[in-house]
Amino acid sequence: MKKHRHSPIHHKFLKSLVFWVLLGLVLGIICGSIGNLYEPDSGMIVRFFYHFSIESKTYTLDPFIKGLKLLMGPIIFLTIITGIIRLEDLKTLGALGLKTLIYFEVVSTFALVIGVLFGKWLKPGAGMHLDIASLDISSVQDYIAQGSAQARSVGQELYHILLSAIPHDPISPFVEGKTLQVLVMALFIAVVLSFAPKEFKQKGVKYFESMQETFFRVLTILIWYSPLATFGAMAYLIAHFGFSSIGGMIMLLLTMALAILTFIFVVLGVICYIGGINIFKLMRFIYAEVLVVFATSSSETALAPLMRKLERAGVQKASVGLIMPTGYSFNLDATNIYLSLAVIFLSQAFDIQISFVQTMTLILILMISSKGAVGVTGSGFIVLAGTLATLTSPDGTQLIPAASVAVILGIDKFLSEMRAVGNLCGNVIACVMVSIWDKRIDKEKFLYALDHPKEFKVV
Repeated sequence: MKKHRHSPIHHKFLKSLVFWVLLGLVLGIICGSIGNLYEPDSGMIVRFFYHFSIESKTYTLDPFIKGLKLLMGPIIFLTIITGIIRLEDLKTLGALGLKTLIYFEVVSTFALVIGVLFGKWLKPGAGMHLDIASLDISSVQDYIAQGSAQARSVGQELYHILLSAIPHDPISPFVEGKTLQVLVMALFIAVVLSFAPKEFKQKGVKYFESMQETFFRVLTILIWYSPLATFGAMAYLIAHFGFSSIGGMIMLLLTMALAILTFIFVVLGVICYIGGINIFKLMRFIYAEVLVVFATSSSETALAPLMRKLERAGVQKASVGLIMPTGYSFNLDATNIYLSLAVIFLSQAFDIQISFVQTMTLILILMISSKGAVGVTGSGFIVLAGTLATLTSPDGTQLIPAASVAVILGIDKFLSEMRAVGNLCGNVIACVMVSIWDKRIDKEKFLYALDHPKEFKVV
C-alpha cells in the first residue's frame, strides 16, 4: 500500500504567485540599488543592471499594464451585461446604483477629512520654510499645464465627468482602458437586452458568460507575468529616484501611510464590523492582489482578478460588475487622502496659513475634482496641480502656487503605491458592503471564503 506523500514545501512556493512577486520585488530593489549607486561604466554586470533598471519601466511594466487594460474592458463589459440581465427588473438596478453612489460619496468624504486631520495633526511640512522662487519647476511643467487645464468650477467639473463618460465610438474605450465609458456602454446594452424575450435573454447570458470565461483564462495566463512586471517597476523606481529621494520627505510618507492604515482599519473597519465582516480576514483574503498592486503602483492590475474572486466568494455578479468598475472613477479613497494631505503639507512647507473656511472649501473642491482621478500612476499628481489652481485667497490669487508640487515629485512614485493599495482596499470593501446592504451576497459563503482564502484563489 502506497503512502500518501505531501508535496515538498519548496514545490508549494514555486507554484505560488505571491512567492514569485515577492522575489521580483526583492530582486528589483537589489538591481535598482546597483544601478543607482554605481556609474554605468564601472563594470559590465553593473552596466547591464543599470540600463535594465532604467529601461525596465518600458520593457516589463508597460506591456503588463497595457495587456491588463485590454482584458479589463471586455471583462467588465461582459460582467455588467450578464449581471444586469439576471436582475429581476430595472428598478433593482436603479436601487443598487443609488446605494452605490451614496456609499461612495459618504466614504470618500471621510477619506478627505482623514487626510486633512492627519496633515494638521502630524504637520509633515512644518519647519521646512521653502521658497517657491528657489524651486526648479522644469520637471513639473507638464503636470502644471495639465492641472491648470483641468481646473474647473464645480458645475464645469460635473459636466466634464458626465461628458467624458460618453464614448465617441464603441472601440476606443476598450483599447484605451476607459473604464467609465465601458461601464456606460454595458449599462446601455444591458438595459436594452432586459426588454428582450426571456428565451433570447437566456441564450444571450450563456453566450456572454462563455466569452467572459475565455477572457478570464487569458487573464490567468497574463497574471503570471506580474513577477517580472514587479521586478521592472521596483528596479526602475530605485535606480531612477534612489533612496535619497525619500530622505527629506520621510515625514510626509509616514503621515500618508498612517492616514491610509487608519482609514482602512478604523473607518472601513467599523463599516465592515457593522456589516458583520472582519476587516483583518478580508485583508488576508485579498493580500495577493494587494501585493501585486503595491509593486506595480496601479490598482488596475488587480481589478479583473478581484472581480472574479468576489463572484466566487458569493457576491452577485451584478453587484461586482457595477460597483467595482464604478469605484475606480468615483471611490478613490486613498487618492482623496493623498490630495487633501498634500495640500496641507505644501501649505506648511511654504508657510502659507489656511483658515478653517479655506479648509472646508478645499474639501468641497476635492469632493468633485477627485472624481477626475483614476487608479494609475501620475493622475493624482495632475489632479493635485488642478486643485491648487482652483484654491484661491480672498484677493483672487492662488493660495498655494501650482508650481509647489515640484517639492513632492521625487516621492510621488512611492505615494502612488500607497494610493493604489488604498484604492483597491476601499473598492473591495465598497463592493462587499453595498452588496450586504442590497442583499446581493451569499453571506454564509462569503464568511467561509474569508476563513478559507486558499480555496478561492483566482490563479
